[in-house]
Amino acid sequence: MAILKVIEVLANSEKSWEDATRNAVKQAAKSVKNIRSVYVAEQSAAVKDNDITEFRVNLRITFEID
Repeated sequence: MAILKVIEVLANSEKSWEDATRNAVKQAAKSVKNIRSVYVAEQSAAVKDNDITEFRVNLRITFEID
């Protein structure tokens, strides 16, 4: 039986929501091992002068505990 843990992470990118998600996984992987999945709970964007300046994601990362 595997024991899984879930952490909530906020991340951003100037390119896209997908890039923000990748950034979150890369950053989390520096201290968390055995990442199994990512669930994007929320997406938002910052706007300035009628243009999107930043994409933001709130996601949950699931990983297995040894």
